[in-house]
Amino acid sequence: MTVAPPRPGVQPPGAAPAPNPHAAAEKTARDFEAVFTGQMAKLMLESVDVDSEFGGGHGEEMFRGILAEQLGPAIAGRAGLGIAPAVLQQILRLQGEQP
Repeated sequence: MTVAPPRPGVQPPGAAPAPNPHAAAEKTARDFEAVFTGQMAKLMLESVDVDSEFGGGHGEEMFRGILAEQLGPAIAGRAGLGIAPAVLQQILRLQGEQP
């Protein structure tokens, strides 16, 4: 019985996944999108008028920044805004690699 050689790009069962050479650049691009989205959320929250009946006060002022800080990674971690792929392409281009 002869064993066929693996096809290019197909890993045999039980084999460890091939390391991603662009993993660090991808993480940097996702982190950039998270920070950018958080800053955008912060600006949007600052532009909203505070409802005097159910909002306002020192507590809301203090936690608005934390909310915006947490919204950034949450949005970027889901579908995102599409910024990370564009940033990744530019990172790879500047490093002299093909995306």
